[in-house]
Amino acid sequence: MQVEKVRVSWEEIAAMVAGLAESVRGEYDVLLAITRGGLIPAGLLAYHLRIRNILVAAVEFYGDDGQRAAAPTFLQFPADPLLRGQRVLVVDEVWDSGRTIQAVTERIEQAGGVPTTAVLHWKPERSEVDARPDHHVVETSSWIVYPWSPRS
Repeated sequence: MQVEKVRVSWEEIAAMVAGLAESVRGEYDVLLAITRGGLIPAGLLAYHLRIRNILVAAVEFYGDDGQRAAAPTFLQFPADPLLRGQRVLVVDEVWDSGRTIQAVTERIEQAGGVPTTAVLHWKPERSEVDARPDHHVVETSSWIVYPWSPRS
């Protein structure tokens, strides 16, 4: 079965981030961007929410061969003291299987932080976890091609 590819423009990204900013309004101590795809939406969202404290989580689920691993490898993750007692807004571009963002939120909770998840696109049909994003803009089953993707 051929999956529909949807190309998203910079203008559409700007509108989605503005909508996401309205949805997530609240008090957060820190924003945590999931690399790589979440970096740009997280940076834009941080401007909208006036959040200056931005952390990064680099999580790898796929090897160089393209095969998905059974468990994530955290290549980079904030130290526990940076998360303890913090309200953490976790941002990624897409919730596909949900495994990456779930692994990140579990690590935040283990560190004593309180995560809230926000994504531009949510693919409920592909989600493999018993959770859903706290905030999302678009629900889809399509393959999303972002303007920062090398496939654009």
